[in-house]
Amino acid sequence: MKIQINGNNLTIDNVTQIARHKAEVSLAPEAIDKINASAALIQRLVDKDIAIYGVTTGIGEFARIRVSPEQGSELQRKIIYSHAAGTGDPFPEEVVRAAMVLRANTLSRGNSGVRKHLPETLLEMVNKGVTPVVYEKGSVGTSGDLSPLSQLAVVLLGEGEAFYKGKRMPGGIAMQKAGIDIIELGYKEGLGLINGSQVCTGGSALQLVDARNLIKNAFIASAMSIDALKGVQTAYDARIHAVRPFNGQNVVAKHLRTLMADSEIIADGSKKVQDGYSMRCTPQVYGPTVDAWKYVHNQVVTEMNSTADNPLFFTDDETYLAGGNFHSQNISMAMDFLGIAMSEIASLSERHTNRLMNPVLSGLPDFLIEGKGVNSGLMVAQYTAAALVSENKVLAHPAVVDSISVSADQEDHVAMTPIAVRKCGEILRNVGAVLAIEMMSAAQGFDFHKPLKPGKGTRIAYAKIREVVDFMEEDRVMYPDIEKIVALVRDGSIVKAVEDEVGELGFDW
Repeated sequence: MKIQINGNNLTIDNVTQIARHKAEVSLAPEAIDKINASAALIQRLVDKDIAIYGVTTGIGEFARIRVSPEQGSELQRKIIYSHAAGTGDPFPEEVVRAAMVLRANTLSRGNSGVRKHLPETLLEMVNKGVTPVVYEKGSVGTSGDLSPLSQLAVVLLGEGEAFYKGKRMPGGIAMQKAGIDIIELGYKEGLGLINGSQVCTGGSALQLVDARNLIKNAFIASAMSIDALKGVQTAYDARIHAVRPFNGQNVVAKHLRTLMADSEIIADGSKKVQDGYSMRCTPQVYGPTVDAWKYVHNQVVTEMNSTADNPLFFTDDETYLAGGNFHSQNISMAMDFLGIAMSEIASLSERHTNRLMNPVLSGLPDFLIEGKGVNSGLMVAQYTAAALVSENKVLAHPAVVDSISVSADQEDHVAMTPIAVRKCGEILRNVGAVLAIEMMSAAQGFDFHKPLKPGKGTRIAYAKIREVVDFMEEDRVMYPDIEKIVALVRDGSIVKAVEDEVGELGFDW
């Protein structure tokens, strides 16, 4: 698969194909034309001795100090050196690869004043598998991801460290082994490599893909639980949801109806008039998460295809403007929102598991196993789900509200975007495990209903789970079972099997 970027056309699925699946990427011809025009403009402005932030002046609090054109390359190199000040563990390579593609994409819009060798080198590194070692902590999200992008940029100068063919090595050696020329920086090019939100935005794009998969798994898990609990189906009737026309709510109700269709367990009947909120209100709880995903998706895709840099150059007006397009408040707030929305997925899922455990609520054996007293069944699996849900409540606290002033109060409101993204990633990992426990519990519940069969979609999910985890007749070590189902949740295997039978569980239109 080959993908061309022009500053306007990247999708989250494009980014995933490049970052995770090694799709080849290049600059579109129209992007090269815009880049060349922008680079020519910056040279004309320098020749006129115009004070340009970060080009013929220092940066941040030092913007008041003029720098001669002769010092331009040294200034740009030292900007990268001084800003490469992160700490912590390295980002996963896929996040750094996503950041490199997104930085090349914003440079390709032709507002950054850099020459085309910058984005071309970034993409050559992506295509040849040179991935800079970039630490997770040290950015406040404004002016963009200065510290991590600087650590990325030093490898283009032949310094720092990089991963290449599975090994960590000095950056210059990795570039040499891959046959990539190191670069000599020109006007604005150090700043052009680092003054944006691309590390956070790249990580956000990948997390949106993961969240979409988890939401689909949540549709399936909740349908399995409701099916196993003989849920009252009137709660999912299309007429109820049509008169409250939130898109997400109606999407969830539709998919639940599809997944539970033709269930012999539900057809067997229940004497209940209505179920508890965690069952009856599943569309009303998961629906807002679907709508939140769509909002966050729009924010991230807009940022991916924007000029996140400073200063900016406008060839039509033969001018430059300094502003704040590096500020990643939009991504920070969006990812805090996604973290909150996905925490609710786990919260409701655990309540479904809890109902399956309780014989008074489920009509099934205590903790889904015979021989109570001797056997504890899935009792402590529910504890694990509860622990993860509680952890998510802490992680869901928004990072974006926690601004702190830096750079002698020149940068006196920051977004803390990296924290928002990092927290959201941990929430997603927890959600995957909680959903796996719900699915394992519902599958165990189905076995007690035999020979009655689950619904059209839920029976497919049950079969997929039973390929890796057997029915629990008596207590056994639980964590291998959980991890096997977690793997099916995270890699999309259950979703794919179900969608092959019932059609796409879509919601991102």
